[in-house]
Amino acid sequence: MTRSSAAAAMLAFTALAHGGAAWAAKPADMIIRNATMLTIDAERHVYEKGVVVIREGRIAAVGGADLAAEYKAPTVIDAGGDIVMPGMINGHNHLSMSAFRGVRSSNPNPTLFNFFFPLEKAMLSRDLIRVAARQAAIESAMGGVTMVTDAYYHEDEVAKAVAQVGIRGVLGEGVINFPVVDSKEPYGGLEYARTFIKAWKGHELITPAVAPHAPYTLTAEWLLKCRDLAAREGVPILMHIAEIPQEEALIENNLKVSLNGKSVIKYLDSIGFLTDNLVAAHVIHVDDEDMAILKRHGVGISHNPKSNLFGENGFSPAWKMFEMGMDVGLGTDGPVGISKMEILDVMGYATAVARSFDREATRVKPFELVYMATMGGAKALDKEAEIGSLEVGKKADIIIIDVDTPNMQPRFDPYYQVAVSAYPSNVLTTIVGGKFVMRDRVIQNVDMDQHYAEWAPIVQKVQDFGLEL
Repeated sequence: MTRSSAAAAMLAFTALAHGGAAWAAKPADMIIRNATMLTIDAERHVYEKGVVVIREGRIAAVGGADLAAEYKAPTVIDAGGDIVMPGMINGHNHLSMSAFRGVRSSNPNPTLFNFFFPLEKAMLSRDLIRVAARQAAIESAMGGVTMVTDAYYHEDEVAKAVAQVGIRGVLGEGVINFPVVDSKEPYGGLEYARTFIKAWKGHELITPAVAPHAPYTLTAEWLLKCRDLAAREGVPILMHIAEIPQEEALIENNLKVSLNGKSVIKYLDSIGFLTDNLVAAHVIHVDDEDMAILKRHGVGISHNPKSNLFGENGFSPAWKMFEMGMDVGLGTDGPVGISKMEILDVMGYATAVARSFDREATRVKPFELVYMATMGGAKALDKEAEIGSLEVGKKADIIIIDVDTPNMQPRFDPYYQVAVSAYPSNVLTTIVGGKFVMRDRVIQNVDMDQHYAEWAPIVQKVQDFGLEL
């Protein structure tokens, strides 16, 4: 008898033992029981033999062991003490760059302008963007990520790929001041974004967005056009902000404007760009005044500590922003620079960066890291009413993490196990909206043989071109 069928039989027996018939139990679609359950709710409830009940894609009940007897479901999972928690949220990525992972290793000094932009100009196509986004979405799901945030081109193709895998996506169509693969004119991405938003708005898994690239690649006029489109459509804005040390100089040199000594944040504030539907990625080179401005406007923050280190861009004071009460989530950035796309991989870097930036940050606790990976990301994206914690009424985005491996022993603190000890391979099962995206390490919604048949020629083409750069 399988673990699931044995659990179902036990639930039926338990219901009879309580004086009722099994059929009298309340109906559900799925029950996960016997879990070390991290709810990430306001009270930080942890259930040692926890139960979560799923019905119609949402969480119907959460609680202790006795709760299981109140429900019946065709699918019952005995977690066997494994960790059950909300799915993680990747606050910043460029999924389709998965096709370029490792190609920069042969270039001794790769930069945005002399390497990445030429590579994209030569290689990007609808097919590459779709297949590479699917590859990245699969990797994300296998690492316990149930929502990705993406900023790139042909985001309608990214949306198809993410939805096929079955995870959620906040997907921003890129806007930039030169022609790119989906826009023959500078800033043509804004019109593409308008079309993309109208086509995908209201989708169960996909939240369309607009993604102006950076303050140094869009004029103030075009930044405000992006802001206005997002406001009219009620969608997020995604942008790199204060990522690189010379950002003010780039704005002045590239856009031929004078900042008169203003920081990037003060410049964006002065033109009226900062809003509460903006998610700012990186946010490294900021001072206390800048952080106060961002907080006043309710800007969400995606902290990408590993990418920041690998790009030699510096240490973000993200932990200070978190302590200020700002909405801070975690992101990987694109896989060209940091290779891996799992938030489990990022949490340890977040601790190291916090302690390098401020020795007092040794007080950073594993719970806060897990919070940033889940509820923090949800709040940064204004999704906290729907996802980010295991609470009744929320969407059933849930992962199960195997604790019966050497790296997860001993089991003193489940938050530490997740934030520090776990590998992506410890994620056994990924559920989104009550549906299996991965079950027992097997991806459910993609024919992997067919996927790799599409993936192989793309990789070969990129490899051949990359050797020429």
